[in-house]
Amino acid sequence: MATYVIGDLQGCYEPLQRLLQHINFAPERDKLWFCGDLVARGPQSLECLNFIYNLGDVAQVVLGNHDLHFIACHYGVSEVNPKDQLQPLLEAENVEQLVNWLRQQPLIHVCPQRNAMMVHAGLAPDWQLSDALTMASEVQQQLQQQPLYLLQNMYGNKPHRFAKANTPEQRWRYTINTCTRMRFCSTSGALELKHKGHPDNQPDLVPWYEFCRDKALPQLFFGHWAALNGYSPVPNIHALDTGCVWGNRLTAFCIDNQQRYSVAATEHKLYI
Repeated sequence: MATYVIGDLQGCYEPLQRLLQHINFAPERDKLWFCGDLVARGPQSLECLNFIYNLGDVAQVVLGNHDLHFIACHYGVSEVNPKDQLQPLLEAENVEQLVNWLRQQPLIHVCPQRNAMMVHAGLAPDWQLSDALTMASEVQQQLQQQPLYLLQNMYGNKPHRFAKANTPEQRWRYTINTCTRMRFCSTSGALELKHKGHPDNQPDLVPWYEFCRDKALPQLFFGHWAALNGYSPVPNIHALDTGCVWGNRLTAFCIDNQQRYSVAATEHKLYI
């Protein structure tokens, strides 16, 4: 039995199938963790969701920003970006089933047995792990019980600090921004949500994971940041978004043997 953590799919179903073949995945034996952003930008979001949904307990998912945006589009809270190629998913016969399933998924997954955790974007410098889990649980409960109200209050870049989140709506927004959108912070630890490039090109900003060097955390897996190309300099913090939807590769990390496996987005060349 092995557990594989897979980076952002973003509707790239065909590369996913090649990656699973490459690692010799067997659902009766292995587990798959998905780092969020299952949908959008790629051509087969519906196929990705159907496949993971049908895996049942074999699959563990955390939500990414594109997943939440898809849910918001389904509820009419936001408009579909044509670049996201979500129309086939939104018009699918089982879209209600898939949306209801996504609404049950967490922002953070922790597995004490493997001393490992997964989040789409990262953990706020303002938080210890207990803070992150408390707030992620609060958002998950709201998404399950009152999704429309949560989604209507989800968008926006403020507050930048958790201490300035004075209402439940602000706490939820800060949590969603941290767990699904964050890449950089200011030197003082405030969220900075506008920049997306490589850290070398943003000398006045600090990658969120640098604030985790002295925190006692499980082995942490995240996606979201394709510009990192799968590299994090902080020990035990693993970047897994290797830009498949942009023509690069799709990556899986085996927790059991600490080995990475990748396939190219559009070719049958293997990366090991």
